[in-house]
Amino acid sequence: MKITRITALPVRLPRDIGAATGTAGSPTVLTESAADYRWSSVYPCLYSTQFETALVRVETDSGLTGWGEAQAPLAPEVACTIIDRLLAGVITGEDFDGSPERIAELWDRMYATMRVRGQTGGFMLDAISAIDIALWDIAGHHAGKPVSALLSPRAKRTIPAYLSGIPRGVTDTQGFRLVKLFYDTHTPEEFFEHADAVIDAGGHIAVDALWRHTPTTALDFGAELEKRGALWFEAPLPPEDAAAHAALAHDLRVPIAIGESYRTQHEMRPFFRARALGLYQPDIGRCGITEGLRLAAMAADHGIDVVPHISIAFGPQVAAALHFAAAVDHCSLAEYNPQVLAVANRFLTEPLRLEGTHYQVPSGPGLGISLRPL
Repeated sequence: MKITRITALPVRLPRDIGAATGTAGSPTVLTESAADYRWSSVYPCLYSTQFETALVRVETDSGLTGWGEAQAPLAPEVACTIIDRLLAGVITGEDFDGSPERIAELWDRMYATMRVRGQTGGFMLDAISAIDIALWDIAGHHAGKPVSALLSPRAKRTIPAYLSGIPRGVTDTQGFRLVKLFYDTHTPEEFFEHADAVIDAGGHIAVDALWRHTPTTALDFGAELEKRGALWFEAPLPPEDAAAHAALAHDLRVPIAIGESYRTQHEMRPFFRARALGLYQPDIGRCGITEGLRLAAMAADHGIDVVPHISIAFGPQVAAALHFAAAVDHCSLAEYNPQVLAVANRFLTEPLRLEGTHYQVPSGPGLGISLRPL
């Protein structure tokens, strides 16, 4: 079959930003502004007041269609323009047999379009990832199998989930033993007051520090996490410095968790070599399934477990992350944010499901989902 058409769709939905605060895509209170994009009130990062993502539809002359999605919480038009103006032109008309090898060839072909021009990360890779997910969706439909079965003969049918982000002051863990808290307060003392309340209520915490620390403050903060038996210390430092992460990992017992800021093996290799992490968190909407598998293999080579990052997303991206998690042997946990899943399920004919505290991996062909009209 041949790829005949690629359509990119930027999505922007209104949401209750107050209700979303403390959850994926809105972990902190935002500054007052009339703008759609606003700074966090506690550290320098920009967030949208709306729910934003970028979808892509890939069509073939066989009648098979695949859906993909880029992680695009701000300016989804950028990834869509890259698809429309650049990537669609090098993929449309290509033969496609649905094999993993052919998908990898097409991923490399898309990556090669701009690598000599310096576009080896960011929006460029987000756009590639959306198409990559859609190609895997088509491959599964072509084979009559779920994507996870294409990826591994030992794919899991269920995946334990952890609860990601409960607003400050809330201690109800909704039946989840493991809860990830955001460092969303102005001071560490305020944060640990909330963390201790969650622990007292029966929660076992992991902490996302939102890249806020310096090496010195991270060491002090990490020591407090160790006292509380935290499972991991996520995104402690600005993402550019592998050496600083390595030094922190050496000085702390609590595992350093990173991954969502990086999209390729080239970006992650210095961190693995420096032993700068104890847990790897790829975002499939930023690396795609194809590069995600390569990155997972790199993590396995270094004896590091994988827990995919699942943030603002619709059904294609969440489903892709679940198939990835099901297929990777050294992945035994996936992120669950109730608001993200609720929004994703609004646009699916059959919802993605949790039973108790376990995701049910979609069992239909491809991603195993069907989108309603937006």
